[in-house]
Amino acid sequence: MAERVQQPPAKRLCCRPGYSTTCRQGQRAGGTVCGGSGSGQGGSSKTQSPESLLDIAARKVAEKWPFQRVEERFERIPEPVQRRIVYWSFPRSEREICMYSSFNTGGEESASSGESVDETRLPFRRGIALLESGCVDNVLQVGFHLSGTVTEPATPSEPEMVCSVAISFDRCKITSVTCGCGNKDIFYCAHVVALSLYRVRRPEQVKLHLPISETLFQMNRDQLQKFVQYLITVHHTEVLPTAQKLADEILSQNSEINQVHGAPDPTAGASVDDENCWHLDEEQVQEQVKLFLSQGGYHGSGKQLNLLFSKVREMLKMRDSNGARMLTLITEQFMADPRLALWRQQGTTMTDKYRQLWDELGALWMCIVLNPHCKTEQKAAWLRQLKKWNSVDVCPLEDGNHGNELPNLTNALPQGAHGNQDSGTRPHRTVFTRAIEACDLHWQDSHLQHIINDDLYTNYCYHDNTENSLFDSRGWPLWHEHVPTACARVDALRSHGYPREALRLAIAIVNTLRRQQQKQLELFRNHKKDLLHKGVTSITNLEGWVGHPLDPIGTLFSTLMETGRGDEDSSQGGFLDFSASTMSSSKHSELHLFPSTRRFLEEGESYLALAVETALMGLGQQRIMPDGLYAQEKVCRNEEHLIAKLQEVDLDDTLVKIFRKQAVFLLEGGPYSGLGELIYRESVPMHTFAKYLFTCLLPHDAELAYKIALRAMRLPVLESTAPSGDMSRPHHIVSVVPNRYPRWFTLSHIESQQCELASTMLTAAKGDARRLETVLESIQKNIHSSSHIFKLAQDAFKIATLMDSLPDITLLKVSLELGLQVMRMTLSTLNWRRREMVRWLVTCATEVGVYALDSIMQSWFTLFTPTEATSIVATTVMSNSTIVRLHLDCHQQENLASSARTLALQCAMKDPQNCALSALTLCEKDHIAFETAYQIVLDAATTGMSYTQLFTIARYMEHRGYPMRAYKLATLAMAHLNLSYNQDTHPAINDVLWACALSHSLGKNELAAIIPLVVKSVKCATVLSDILRRCTLTTPGMVALHSRRNSGKLMSLDKAPLRQLLDATIGAYINTTHSRLTHISPRHYSEFIEFLSKARETFLMAHDGHIQFTQFIDNLKQIYKGKKKLMMLVRERFG
Repeated sequence: MAERVQQPPAKRLCCRPGYSTTCRQGQRAGGTVCGGSGSGQGGSSKTQSPESLLDIAARKVAEKWPFQRVEERFERIPEPVQRRIVYWSFPRSEREICMYSSFNTGGEESASSGESVDETRLPFRRGIALLESGCVDNVLQVGFHLSGTVTEPATPSEPEMVCSVAISFDRCKITSVTCGCGNKDIFYCAHVVALSLYRVRRPEQVKLHLPISETLFQMNRDQLQKFVQYLITVHHTEVLPTAQKLADEILSQNSEINQVHGAPDPTAGASVDDENCWHLDEEQVQEQVKLFLSQGGYHGSGKQLNLLFSKVREMLKMRDSNGARMLTLITEQFMADPRLALWRQQGTTMTDKYRQLWDELGALWMCIVLNPHCKTEQKAAWLRQLKKWNSVDVCPLEDGNHGNELPNLTNALPQGAHGNQDSGTRPHRTVFTRAIEACDLHWQDSHLQHIINDDLYTNYCYHDNTENSLFDSRGWPLWHEHVPTACARVDALRSHGYPREALRLAIAIVNTLRRQQQKQLELFRNHKKDLLHKGVTSITNLEGWVGHPLDPIGTLFSTLMETGRGDEDSSQGGFLDFSASTMSSSKHSELHLFPSTRRFLEEGESYLALAVETALMGLGQQRIMPDGLYAQEKVCRNEEHLIAKLQEVDLDDTLVKIFRKQAVFLLEGGPYSGLGELIYRESVPMHTFAKYLFTCLLPHDAELAYKIALRAMRLPVLESTAPSGDMSRPHHIVSVVPNRYPRWFTLSHIESQQCELASTMLTAAKGDARRLETVLESIQKNIHSSSHIFKLAQDAFKIATLMDSLPDITLLKVSLELGLQVMRMTLSTLNWRRREMVRWLVTCATEVGVYALDSIMQSWFTLFTPTEATSIVATTVMSNSTIVRLHLDCHQQENLASSARTLALQCAMKDPQNCALSALTLCEKDHIAFETAYQIVLDAATTGMSYTQLFTIARYMEHRGYPMRAYKLATLAMAHLNLSYNQDTHPAINDVLWACALSHSLGKNELAAIIPLVVKSVKCATVLSDILRRCTLTTPGMVALHSRRNSGKLMSLDKAPLRQLLDATIGAYINTTHSRLTHISPRHYSEFIEFLSKARETFLMAHDGHIQFTQFIDNLKQIYKGKKKLMMLVRERFG
């Protein structure tokens, strides 16, 4: 059973004092279908009669007048007239119903957001499906109230559901809806859609009654009593308490109900005081926005909020007052977001996506306050609300967290009410500041009215050639205003459904920009010599047009492009009459491409061409880099977005001419152009824009393309000396004091774009030696990042050595030259990619040829560290793979090897610690060089080399067959070594054992010479005992290098040199024992007993060792008698 729905409250009180009850007796309150006589709508016949005068008049009254005013205007309204007014009062267009029942109309928003939305799930589509499947029933229209039931078919998971739907309407707008489905959403549910569309599409099937109060007036007393009693009987469980309460109040003489004239009627239409607007569930708007904000950008909440903003724009375009109402609700929730206070308290920045939502919020308010047909009191109310939000501490600032202190530029025009504020008292600009400033703007300027209303507005006799002239030399109108503000007017016109007027103003603005550009060029040419001599420049705009919060260039571009494509909806758009409080909205059947507006285009020019030229002018404007991370990121983002739009346009001959024209303007434009000869140090770089221009112009005018790209390569903010601001320039040029350490948060991105531009030029210049040389010079002059130069070197190398063609030797040389620059830049700095860079450079030099390899080895000290030069460069050059790759003959091989050996010896002299071994290796095949390297090692051994390095070289010498030299180096290494008693796991132990083994193998004399060094350097008892044991196993010199055995006796432990080693070992055990006993713990007792056992083995190697060990144990017992448990263990083991 369908859930009953509470009817919406009555809007006004109805009574008919002029009607007597006697004249109504016996009449029945009959009903007729909506499409009754005189309808002219819904007939089944293909031939339709002309509309009756009654219907024409009734339709106009139904659209504009509240029904109460009709009743007050006429004492008696004939019933047929009432019926036609009631009939025509229901909306006749499905467009608004669609707008209020889905996020997107026709999928525009979903397409722009990149999401695939299931159209069938949208309430509007589902409503159509319900209507077409016959799910709408019991449709009844009583006055201005429509009701019916909609059956939701059963699904596998849900049973069939019958929903009771009630709709109130007034002046062709649905003013309230209720549905039994309990829908909780911003938009109308599918059941409301189905019932609404039933009434729109099938009006002839809807039974229409006059308002219920009219029907009641036709009844006599008996009929009224019967009516009430039947009503109570049918719904007694629900209405009986209410009925009794009302009866009691009516019978009471002093009750409030008897003090009021008439009675409420929910079907009687609107009162004079009612606002005429479509139903919008304010509570649901607030709840949904609050929910989306609480999700913090997750679950697609950011996209949902953007769709809500799109819905506001859609409402504005339909000239629906709910647009401002809905934006107010959204803004209140944004201002109430608890994260604002938290971020302010913590000093953290909001996320980029959230920041963009605030930007859109500010832009929408700018559109709303610039609504050309809003009333003064309405604008005043908006201004109060905006100022209230603006005064809140947590209100976000316009450029992120920085707080730009620009003057009031929105009103920097003659019609501004207040002019510029004093800079000392300016507050930070919030996201609402521009909208607040825009409240001072108006549309009453006569010149402005003519521009937007008249396609024929020209003045061919106008000869005022001043800067602010109203017409150009062709007689076409100009509009001089702060460019972002003027473009905000265009956006407002488009947003409020006036595309033709927006187009006219956009064309006037673009023609003004063109004229200004020409004037600026002439001005600079007149002062060029003086400016270039002084080497100074200036910024012409405090605010850049690209990256501006109001996106002026994007607005002009979109307006012109949409017109060029015929995208604007021709059903909207009437001429504006700003002289009156209201504006006409007469519709025009021919709006496509607005042909009459073409009179303000050049011969053969199109809106598309004008849009492209506008974008080029905006992108090429010299503008200062704004403060703050977000503002700087926005500059980059907007520039890339606009270029992406331009890249969608196919270039024809006309557009190529425009590109050439603008390229010349930009190159010669002086301080007004970002590509002028001199630019301000902190101007926004032109790399991204120049790359696009270069790509477009290259096939048509290569010389101009390279001029643009090479001019754009500069990055003066990184230069130590840069042009300063010129404070004396006329014509509203704003000079900016340079900051010595500018905070460019996007510098890494900018440098990468600079690198991309250079790479694009290198690729294009392949095969052209002159161009490559020019590009190389530009890179070396302007790029300051070693990593980016290295990337360019790699790019050039790849392009030069493509598999499908012969290597381009000129480009290879460029690659090598860039690589050499990288080597010089990173030689004295830490760079984690340094080894990769060095290896790559050798590879590149190999591709260039043997002379390049020889050159880098000759000048190695300016490019490499000694370690890199020997371990990477020389080693790679000497490898077989390099010789094979270069196809070298014997003479060339020897020359290259000679250079490598010279390099190795130089490196060994400079850094013997790290290069000596590599030098010896590289010099093996040249006796003189090898001896020189060995002598370098000997010279450095006593001063700068560590025992580890010396042991490593000594082992190398033994491996190469120089045992005596190895022995010599080993003795030098031992002099640097010091092993304490507890270092029994030291990494040098193996080297010590190897050195002793080497000495032992060479003979008694060598062993006798090294043992004193061992005794001096090694204090670790276990190491000394291990050496001692090894020396007693064989006769010194017994095993020669060639494994020949010779006879001889074992060395005596009672004589030198082993006696000295034995005594040192016993002494080390004694010292170690006392050291260990000082801090020994019970858990180490067993380990200590084992240590004493090893000590006894060494003691016993002496002829009186038994006595010495016994005395040693007795001393321990006496000295450490306090350690009873330990001494007990000692007695048990050793007596």
